[in-house]
Amino acid sequence: MKEWEEEYKKKQCSAENAIKCIESGNRIVVGHAAGEPIVLTDELVNQKDRLTDVEIVHMVPLRECKYCLPGMEKHFRHNSLFAGAGTRESIREGRSDYTPVFFSEIPRLFKDQILPVDVALIQLSPPNEDGYFSYGISIDYTMAAAESAKMVIAEVNKQMPRTRSSKIHISQLDYIVETDRDLLEIPIPMITEVEEKIGNYIGSLIPDNANLQLGIGAIPDAVLKFLGDKNDLGIHSEMFSDGVVDLYEKGIITNKYNNLNPGKFTATFLMGTKRLYDFVDDNPNVEMRPVDYTNNITVAGRIKNLISINSAIQVDLYGQVCADTLGYQQYSGVGGQVDFVRASSLSPGGKSIIAFPSTNKKKTISRIVPKLDEGACVTTSRFDVHYIVTEYGIADLRGKTVRQRAKNLINIAHPNFRNQLEQNFVKREKR
Repeated sequence: MKEWEEEYKKKQCSAENAIKCIESGNRIVVGHAAGEPIVLTDELVNQKDRLTDVEIVHMVPLRECKYCLPGMEKHFRHNSLFAGAGTRESIREGRSDYTPVFFSEIPRLFKDQILPVDVALIQLSPPNEDGYFSYGISIDYTMAAAESAKMVIAEVNKQMPRTRSSKIHISQLDYIVETDRDLLEIPIPMITEVEEKIGNYIGSLIPDNANLQLGIGAIPDAVLKFLGDKNDLGIHSEMFSDGVVDLYEKGIITNKYNNLNPGKFTATFLMGTKRLYDFVDDNPNVEMRPVDYTNNITVAGRIKNLISINSAIQVDLYGQVCADTLGYQQYSGVGGQVDFVRASSLSPGGKSIIAFPSTNKKKTISRIVPKLDEGACVTTSRFDVHYIVTEYGIADLRGKTVRQRAKNLINIAHPNFRNQLEQNFVKREKR
C-alpha cells in the first residue's frame, strides 16, 4: 500500500463526523453549481441547531438552498456571489447578502484574505495512482477556496468525471467523505421561434476559425444550431454545456485555431447532462482551469477571433446593459459577462454580443428602454458594449454616436414599442 493510501484511510470519515468539525462563526465556501458537494451541505443543515452565525459563500445554486429558508437566520447567513433561484428570495427579504464581484476576481478574495476562508466544502473525483484528485466540473473559485482554507472537507464522488489541468493532493485535504451519487444536471432548454431568430442573427456574426465564449440557456443553444456551415470553431469559455458536443462530433468544433490552447476546449466549470459529464471524463481535449485564468482579460484577450455571447435584462438607448438586477432586486450577478466583453475587445478579430428577446414573455414590456428601471444596475457600460441582438436584428454600437445608438437600438426593438421609444428619445434630445 502506498503512503498516500494510508493517509486517505486516516482522513476518511462520515459526513456527520466531518461536518462536526465546523464551528459557529466560520466562513464556509461551497463548491460551485453542479460541483456542489450536496451530501456535505445537507449534513451542514442537519447540524444547524449546534451552529450560529455561520457564513456560507458560493455562486450559482442548482437546487433548493435550505440554509436560506426562513427560520435559518440564527444559524446561517448566506453571502451570494451570484444570485440564483434558490437564493433570490432570501436576498430580497434581507436574510442573505449579495457581494458584487467579477467572476475572475473571486479567487483573489480568498487568496488575499479579503474574505478569509475557514472551511472549504468541495466535491472531487476519486484519486489517481499518485494521490491527486481532480476538481472535475467545478474549478472556478473552488480551487482557490481549497488552497486558501484553514480546513478542507471533500466529498469524493465516484461519479465525478476526472478532468485535466487542475488537481489537489491528498495532503491538502483534512476530511474525506466518499459518495457514489448522480451529479446535478441541467435539462436541455426548449428553443422558441424568438430564440431561433436570435441564434440565426448571431450565427451570421461568427466567422470560421472563431473561438466562442458561451453561456447556458436557450439562446446559446439556438446559436449552436446555426453553426453547421462553419469550420474549425473553438471554445474558450467560463463554461459550456451539451450543445458543443454535437458540433465537436460533427467536426465543426476542432479548437484548431485556439492559439492559446490549441486543440483544447478551455473552461472553468460545466453544467449539463450526464452526456456532457461523460464527454469530459478523462478527455485529453478538455482543459479545465481556474476562473482567474479563463476569464482573465489579459489571458482571454490574447485569443484570436474571440466571440463572447451574453444576455441582458434591459438595454437603454445609450447602450447601457443591465443583466443582473430587476430594479432594486438582485436577480443574478455579473458573472463573466464583463470579463469576456472586455477580453473580446482586446482579441484580434474579437466581437462581443449581448442578446435577448425584445420583450418579456407576455410581450407587454419592452426590454429596450429609454432608461434603465429605477434601482437597476449597469452590468456592462455603454463604453464596452459592441453588438446588441434581438429577434428583430443586430445593432452595432461600437463607434456610434449617442443619436446613432438610439436609432440602431430602436430598429431592433419590438415594433409595438418603437414609436414610444422614438418619442421619448426626441423629448430627451430637446432638454
